[in-house]
Formats: sequence, structure tokens, C-alpha cells
Amino acid sequence: MANALTEKPLTAKGQVLTDLLQQRIVFLDGAMGTMIQQHKLEEADFRDASFAEVEGDLKGNNDLLSITRPEIIKEIHRAFLEAGSDIIETNTFSGTTIAQADYGLEHRVRDINLASARVAREVADEIAEKEGRPIFVAGAIGPTNRTASLSPDVNRPEYRATSYDELHQAYYEQIEALVEGGVDLLLPETVFDTLNLKACLHAIEDFFDTQEERIPVIISVTITDQSGRTLTGQTVEACWNSIRHAKPLCVGLNCALGADLMRPFLEELAQVADTNVHVYPNAGLPNPLSETGYDETPAHTSESVGDFAKNGLVNLVGGCCGTTPDHIRAIVEQVSQFPPRSIPENSAALRLSGLEALNIDNASGFINVGERTNVTGSPRFKKLIKADDFTAALAVAQSQVEKGAQIIDVNFDEGLLDGEACMARFLNLVASEPDITRVPVMIDSSKWSVIEAGLKCVQGKCIVNSISLKGGEDEFRQQARTIRRYGAAVIVMAFDETGQAATQADKVAIAERSYKILTDEVGLDPQDIIFDLNILTVATGMEEHDNYAVDFIEAVREVKKRCPGARTSGGLSNISFSFRGNNPVREAMHAAFLHHAIAAGMDMAIVNPGLLMDYAEIDPALKILVEDVLLNRRPDSTERLVEQAEAIKNGTAALGANTPEERINAAMVKGMETLRALFERATTEKNPEVLEKFLAEGTNAVPLSAEKKTADVATDWRTGTVEERLAHALIKGIVSHIEEDTEEARVAYPRPLEVIEGPLMDGMKTVGNLFGDGKMFLPQVVKSARVMKKAVAYLQPFMEAEKEGATSSSAGKFLIATVKGDVHDIGKNIVAVVLACNNYEVKDLGVMVDCNTILEEATAWGADIVGLSGLITPSLDEMIANATEMKQRGFTQPLLIGGATTSKAHTAIKIAPHYNQPIIRVGDASLVTEVCNNLLTQDACRRSAYIEQVADEQKKQRERFAANNRTIDLLPLEEARTNRFTCDWSQAQVTAPARPGLTVEDHVDLETLLQYFDYSPFFWTWELKGVYPKILDHEKYGEQARSLYNDAQTLLKRIISEKRFRARSVVGLFSAHSIGDDIRLYNKDGSPLAEIHTLRQQKRKTSGDTYYALSDFIAPEDSGQTDGCGAFACCIEGVDDFAREFEDAHDDYTSILAKALGDRFAEALAEYTHERVRKEHWHYDADEALDNEALIKERYRGIRPAAGYPSQPDHTEKALVWQILDAEANCGASLTESFAMNPGSAVSGLYFAHPEAKYFQVGPIGKDQMQDYADRKQLSLAECEKWLAPNKGY
Repeated sequence: MANALTEKPLTAKGQVLTDLLQQRIVFLDGAMGTMIQQHKLEEADFRDASFAEVEGDLKGNNDLLSITRPEIIKEIHRAFLEAGSDIIETNTFSGTTIAQADYGLEHRVRDINLASARVAREVADEIAEKEGRPIFVAGAIGPTNRTASLSPDVNRPEYRATSYDELHQAYYEQIEALVEGGVDLLLPETVFDTLNLKACLHAIEDFFDTQEERIPVIISVTITDQSGRTLTGQTVEACWNSIRHAKPLCVGLNCALGADLMRPFLEELAQVADTNVHVYPNAGLPNPLSETGYDETPAHTSESVGDFAKNGLVNLVGGCCGTTPDHIRAIVEQVSQFPPRSIPENSAALRLSGLEALNIDNASGFINVGERTNVTGSPRFKKLIKADDFTAALAVAQSQVEKGAQIIDVNFDEGLLDGEACMARFLNLVASEPDITRVPVMIDSSKWSVIEAGLKCVQGKCIVNSISLKGGEDEFRQQARTIRRYGAAVIVMAFDETGQAATQADKVAIAERSYKILTDEVGLDPQDIIFDLNILTVATGMEEHDNYAVDFIEAVREVKKRCPGARTSGGLSNISFSFRGNNPVREAMHAAFLHHAIAAGMDMAIVNPGLLMDYAEIDPALKILVEDVLLNRRPDSTERLVEQAEAIKNGTAALGANTPEERINAAMVKGMETLRALFERATTEKNPEVLEKFLAEGTNAVPLSAEKKTADVATDWRTGTVEERLAHALIKGIVSHIEEDTEEARVAYPRPLEVIEGPLMDGMKTVGNLFGDGKMFLPQVVKSARVMKKAVAYLQPFMEAEKEGATSSSAGKFLIATVKGDVHDIGKNIVAVVLACNNYEVKDLGVMVDCNTILEEATAWGADIVGLSGLITPSLDEMIANATEMKQRGFTQPLLIGGATTSKAHTAIKIAPHYNQPIIRVGDASLVTEVCNNLLTQDACRRSAYIEQVADEQKKQRERFAANNRTIDLLPLEEARTNRFTCDWSQAQVTAPARPGLTVEDHVDLETLLQYFDYSPFFWTWELKGVYPKILDHEKYGEQARSLYNDAQTLLKRIISEKRFRARSVVGLFSAHSIGDDIRLYNKDGSPLAEIHTLRQQKRKTSGDTYYALSDFIAPEDSGQTDGCGAFACCIEGVDDFAREFEDAHDDYTSILAKALGDRFAEALAEYTHERVRKEHWHYDADEALDNEALIKERYRGIRPAAGYPSQPDHTEKALVWQILDAEANCGASLTESFAMNPGSAVSGLYFAHPEAKYFQVGPIGKDQMQDYADRKQLSLAECEKWLAPNKGY
């Protein structure tokens, strides 16, 4: 019977495409998105009458254009076809319910796909008739924004934002509409999660079950960077092994990379894929200055793609991001001269995969399947699972892989366990551990529902263990077909309707019958069939069991002959079950049995790889006894082996030639090693029960892992000279041996200062060079500085004892401080560390330093450069005051400006005019060394040229600002108020707070807050640019990001276990009305409490636009509605004290790490608190169910703007928040004179609940509003202008 995937005929058009691919290279179109961008579309272009009521922005949802602007999509299709494309893709890249959920358009998915398919069909038919050639329409199925293989929440690696079933349903709906709309083939493309793809392929096959004919399927995968892996970690071959069961007409690569960078991965795919292969690369790398957004010309791209064709790598080509009709035209011209790739005939093999491929053929040798992640075979694993300790259970899996398991068997068949839930949770956790999931998984259960739960969690090609004929042929066929649809291999047990096969004849008969059903009726590849012929226990004392081993071995030999291509396996430990508790005998039986079974053709077995003995190492006498039993050579073999086993167990029989004394000595050594390993584990885990259990139970307490794998204990570099060791420690950031190495250097060198100026500075120069070249990143540099500081601190007493008067040959003196009123210092600290690493003397004055202190210290110390840092906007005025005073006092030192709110423009326009020496804004710590070197160089020409360049750039900034400032068009305040945001307040969703008044939380659980962490800004602190978790796999930053993340996790555990931080919050919820541009808050009795003052946008917009103020989102006093408004303050106490402990120990790295984590806790506390407000305290969105990713993207209803930020730029409004919340008493945070929050790990703001409330930028305001605002706040105009200087638009 025909293979199940090909038994239905292709459509006529599908057959034409199949034939065409054999004749020549076929051409796909280019980038739909790139071409759409050329039209400069606006929001209105993405709407028609049917979308008029849809809330939120639709701009960017390109799929809608097939409905709202079909003429544009037709024009793009037509251009690509006229350029020579044979295939055009439908405009449906985001055409699933999951992708459209971001726009609230799930209900329009069918319309989108139907319209897109019909638009493409119309143009294809038009060109086909015009040019007399076949044109094909591919139904584009893009990736979703949720992955089935990755968790969006680092604190819950087992969590998934979507499921296999949800994906299957979403894809099925899209496929159904695309086919109805007239597509000729289906194209799942830009695949970065293979499990998502498998759900799509499953849906395609389920859809084909409803059709009379099939249409071709082409699959396109994205390799995200030069690591050669998908986003979810699979190699090219591993991915192909996972999807090969779908038998696509063509498979290939697209997106992420340009053609040149794709080459090695295309070559790999062309070698392993036994089908047609394609490529449609980007037009090089992104380039925002290019018209298309990418940097390759048609000539460049076509030359690279032409080279692919010349070398016989492709059957189909096209273009992805940045490619235009001109690119396609050039590709067609280059490629048409070459024949298509010849499809290889690869050797037969069982092709499995985890993150990496495992191909098993006749030359592979024996395959170990790890058995210890099986609750039926491992008491330890079972105990961990029942104790809900899945983390420790993961370590069992990792140990199996480390000990040589090439596949891991996972089983949860235990009566008190929820097998389905355990299987899904554990496999999701395994997917988060690359060291485990690199190998394939064997999903093991006697319950079909557990097997299917596991199949929905594995992106690689796994093995199902198992199915059998026990339930009859119909059930057997159905389960096999389902397994094939998931793309798995299968173990078939030697059972039939009458029970378990024990004899050779029964085993062979059941295997042969199963094989015929699976290959002839189900269409399974023989290589994907593995027979478990039942390894049964021998030496039981029952005569009928004596030949079990021989029956198995001979059955293996016969099955390999009668069932060509099939593999054989078994559960090894069963053979020796009679001797449980006697490991020496069991290990000998396993080794001998494997020796004979492998010789007969056994391919794999479920084993404990850590306890496998080599056949040659079996004690000779014991080997004879064991093989007598296994091969059934003597009638008394069982009695003889039992007798010897008892003697071994009692210690009266020696194994091999060892004397009792030798055995005692060996046991003593082994015992000491075990105790040492347990002691290290107990110390690391702070868990004395590990040792206590061992002492109570003896060797049954086996340590999970005794290896300490850190760079600090690696000893290979310790054999070098002291200079080499110091350099290595500095470059690698290793502190373990720094004091002993520094002492050795001190003894070897005449003076301690020479150690600093010699080997230590040499090492730091290397660090500086590596950092400058982009080969080291900030976290590594800060670790290097920690080593340097510890070495210098060790030498300091010796230098003082010498009364060293000599000065070191430093690059210069740099004084740095956070200005008065500001407490933020993480960035400042990093700058100090970077400069110290480059031989600068740095004096850090700390935070909230007044101008006089800064200037007096600079004079007294003889600073060469002064650096000022600040985060909040009032700090900008403080910097101006510092610059002005420096000029008045006659300072000549350059002034460096840094901090998140500073900019080159502000420095040039607002600060530089107040000082007559160089003022330079440093926006990145990696730039500061070069700036300082240029300012302090002895090369006068170089210094002058640099200063002139900076001055010229700043002059141009001021000129541009002046020109732009003259053109600022501000609406009169009253006109802006007329165009305010409003709504039908009688119908508005206005909710008064359910719990008005103050709510104080004094000790929010830190572990709970981890669930709300947004790690991306944590990496930005260290200038590692990227988004979490993608940054962990970033080509450039990934390794360092992972190291930094691991260090953060270690410190987090300490912070939480030692309760070093205290999370406090206070929330105030009040009835409220808007009074013009102000918001009046009321006490519970209805009396006025306070008024919040807001500012309104005035910069002129296009006609009809809205001019927002925050007060617009509160119901007016005359609306008849009782609205609400809230305020909050959150504080993490203990951060500065904890960080100071590390500073005092010369450990800047961990100090900065602690502060960065303090910031993350503060933001997490704000997110947690806001969620409680929405769902409980205010109770306006009680049913909200958002994951952390959605919270980070602010997909909830309502906003929490903060004073000093674009929507509410006035910092002084914090004073009101502090007053109504009694914030200092209730959460521990105070306000500085510049209204910065102290400590820095604090967050505050207001709460708005209106469904349409959104963040906006007030921007420049006119003098009319400035005066109006001053009057409302009862301040002078000058004082208002001071606090709102960045917004002054006149």
C-alpha cells in the first residue's frame, strides 16, 4: 500500500510544479514587507469600514492591506512576476489567530487569508495568461509570536505562552482559508521553533485528510545567526531530522542572514536533505539608511545566489527582507544558466534529534539509552518527582547525558502521579537545558495519553516507547499513524492480543506481523521502527525462564533478517533482576548479555550508562558463571551463580586477583572520595542532611554530582609564571589565587609598586585592549577590576610600610560624582571601573554631591578631568550650575557629562555655553577611555584637533536647535484644550476604587517578585544590547550575557535566602474628577484631599489630532460619573548597604550587580503592585490573565505614569504623591531637594484606569501654559521655568 503521506494524488498544478523543479531552478518572489514600506502608508490605509470600531493602532499589520488596499498588494505581486518569479507568496505572514490577537482581530483571520489568497490568485492568473507560463501561488504561513519550545518567563522555564493544540488549531484555520482562496502550495516559512513547525505540519496533514487531493508543501527554516542554529537551538541537520517525516516538496532557509553568511548552513542542508532545497536570503544586513532597510544591491545578492546555483546547492531561489523586484530580476538572470541541484540518495538510518542530530545506521555501534529518568526504574528519580523537586530531577537527566547516554528515557507511570502533567512539565524543563536536550528523548509510558502529552512538548525527533498489538490491530494502526504525524520513531513491544512473547518463535512472529502493518499499511519508514523483544529475567529458579536470554538474542538475529531496516532494543536491567542489591553480579550480567546481544544485531538498550562494565573487565571466574546462566549452558548454572553472588555480597569471595587487603584499600579510597564529594555538595547546598543520610544509610546515598565546574578551580593555568598567572586572573576575572600570586610577585620584585606598574598593569592593558576591540564586555571588565583592586589592596600595607613617596605613572586623574539631588550611580560606577582598567586614577565622590565639594576636591586632588553624572531631569540644571561655577573659579579641566537623561544635544545647547573649556557628553562607558586619552594626550596637535572637532559638532547642534526652535508651532493653550481627548462619559467604563484609601505592604515576598522581572534593562546596564531572553543566544554578546545572568542568579539566591532586601510599597486609591487640566482627589467622606497638576500637549499636529493631558483620562466633575485615580510608591531597602559590602571588599563587579538587581526588584515590585491594583484593590480588571511577557509589553488596561517622565514631566509633583501616601513612613523612600527618590531602587507614579489611557509626550509648551501652570501650582513663573526647562518651548 502507498505511503500515508503520498497515497492521495497531487493536484494537477502541484504535479506541474513538481515536474518543473526537476527541469530547472524555480524562482520565488521577494520581500512583500519591504515593498509595502516604500508606500509610506499611514493608519488610515490599514482601515476600512469593517475595521472602523477596532481599538488600537493597526498600522504595521500588513496582512490587512489585502482587504483595505488590495491594489497595492496586487501591484507588488505583479512587479515580482514581471521580474521573473514563478511563485508569489500570499500576504499572510501574520495570518493566524495567535498573531492577530495582538490587534484583537482573531475573528478576522479567515477574511484576511481568503482575501490575500484571492488577490494573489487574480494576479497570478493574469500574468500566466499574458505570458503563457505556469504561475503558482504559495500560501504563506509565518511564525507566531509565541513559541512552544521556549518559556517567556525565566523564572518558570516549564511555562509556555502557547500550546501545541493552540498552534495546531490556529494553523488549521489559516490553511483551510488559504486553500479555499485558491493557493497552489503551502509554505510554512521563517521557522525559528521546530515544535511550532511540527504543529503546523500536523495541521496540514489533518487538513489533507479532508481533501481528495494534496497540494505541495515547502518548508523554510530560519537560522538566526552564525552559530548555525535556529532560535530554539537546533542545528540544521537536527531540524531536518525533526521534519523529514512530512516529505516536503522542498526545504530550505530564509531570512535573518544575507546570502554570503547563509552559505555554510545551505551547504549542510543540501548535503542531508533528500528532497529539493531552496534559499531566499535577506539583501545582506540591516541598514536603516538604505531605502530598503538592507545594504545589498541586486548585483551583490544575485552574484551570491548565482554562486549557490553554480555549485549545485539549490532547486528554488528567491529573496527575503530587503529584496525588491530588481533583486529578483538580477537573480533570475544569474541563476537561469545553471541546472538544478541533484537530489542525493542518503544511506538508510534512524535519524533522531534533540538540539543535535543522532543518526543511527549499521556503522553507529551500540546506543545507550539513559534509564534513570524513569520512575519505574529509579527510586531516586521517583522520590524527587513525588517530592515535586523537578530541579533535582533535571540534574539526574544531565548526569545521564554526561555519563554517556545518547538518548534519555523519560517515564512517569506511577499510580499517584499525574502522568500527563509530569511528562509535559519535565520535558518543558528539559527543553530549557541545552546540555540535556541536545540528545533525543524517549517518551516512555504504558498510557497513550501520557505519550501524546510528551509528543506535544518535544521539538526534536523523539522515540515513543511504546505501542504493541496488545489492544488489537485497529488501535495499533491508529496509534502508529498518530506517532507518524508527530514525526517520531516508535518502539514496538513484543506483545499481541494473547500477551507477552517469551519464546524466540513468538517474538519473531509478533515482530514480523507488526512490521508488515507499519510499513505496508501505515507507511512508516522501516528505520523508524524499533522492536523491543522483551528482555526477561533469568536465574529465577524456574526452569521455563532459563532460556529467556538465548530466546532474546536469537530473536534479535532473526528479526534483523526478516524486518530489514528495523532496529532492536530492550530494557537491560530486567535480565539481572533476580540479583537486585548485588551490583557486582548485575554489572557483570549486563556486560556479558550486551556482548552477545550486540553481536546478534541489537542496536540499543535502556541502561544506566554510569554503571556499564566493559566485557573484557569482568572477573574471569564470574564471567563463566554469568555466561552459563545467560546462554543456558548448564542445568545447575543458576545455583552456581547464586552461591557465588552470596559469597561476593558477604565479602568471602574476591573478584579477580585482588587480595582482601587490596580490596579493603580500594574500598577505603573509594569511600574517602565519596565522603569528600558529599561534603562539597552539602557545603554548597548548605544541606547537612546529605551527609546525615549517608552516615545513616551507607552507600545508598550517592551524590548527585560531585564535580565543581568553575573557572576558579581550573588548575591548568596555574603552571605558568607568576606574571602569566596574574595576567590570566585579570583577563578571566578569577580571584581565587590572587593574594598568593600577588605575594609571590611582591617577593620577586624589588618594590611592591613595581608589581602594580609591571605585571598587574600589563594584564590590565590587555583587558583594556580587548575591551576596546570589542572582544571583552563590561561585565568581564568589571570582574577584571575586582581582581586588580584585591591585588592592590593586598600590596597597600607593604607600600605604606615602605613609605613610598613615588607616584605611579598613571594615565591621568579622573574625579567623578553624581550631582546634588540625584542618587543614581550604576553607570557612574561602571565608567570609574573602565577608566581604572585603563591606568587612570579615579576618585569617586559618590552620590548627591554638591558643587562646592566637587570643585574643592578636584582642586585639592589635582584632577585632570571632572565627570558629572545624573539620571533625573533636575540634574541637568545642576550640571549647568557646576559648569558655570567652574568657569567662575577659573577651572581649566575638561568636563565630562553622563547619565540617562543627558544627550549630546543637551550638552551642546544647554551646558557647553556656560564653560570655556571642553565639555563632552559620554553616552557609553566603552567610549570614555578614548575621550580621556584624546583630552590628555601629550600630542598637542591631536588634542587640539579633537577639541576643535567636538566644538564644531556642538556649534552645529546649537545652530540646528536654533533653526528648529524658530519653527516650533505651538497651539494656544485654549485651542489645545478644545482639542483635548474626550469620550462619551455616560458610556465610559469608569470604576470607582473597590478599596479606597491607603494599602501598605511592608514585606513583599522577594521570590514572588522574581516572576515579574524584566531582565532586558539589566543587560543594558552592562551595555549588552539586546532583548531577554534572545540576548542569551546573541552571536556577539550571548556568552557574556549567559555568564552575567548566571552570576545574577547566584546573587539572587543569596539575596532571597539571607533576606538582604526588603520590598515595601504603599498604594493610595481615591475617588476623583478632572477639573480642567488638574485632577481633584477626594477623601472617603467626599471632601477634597488634593489636586494633581498635569500639562497638555501644545506642539501643533496635523488637523484633527488630539492634544493630551493626563487629566483627560479622568471623568470631569460635570460628567455625573464617580471616577478614580491612584498613586503609589515602591522601595527596595537594603540595596545600598549590600552593595557597599562588596565595595569595601574591592569587588565593584558584585556591587554593581547588586544595584542592578535592586533596580530590577524595584521595577518588579511596581509591576506586581500595579497588577494587584487592577485585579484586587481597584478591581477594574479582576479577570486579567497576563503572563510576564505581556506585562512587560504593558498589554493591560490602564497606565502608571511617573513624575519626571514624558507624560508628566514635572518632578515636583512627587511631593504631592509623598504627602498623600505618607510615603517615607510607609515605604522607606525619601525625596532629595531635586525630587530624586532615595534610595535609587525606588519607583513611584500615578494610576489611571480608563481603557483608552495611554502614555504620550507632553513636549514643548508655550508661555501661556507655563504661566497658567505656575498660577495653578501657586509658584512663580521663574520657578516653573526652572523645573520645566526641557519643556520650555519659547
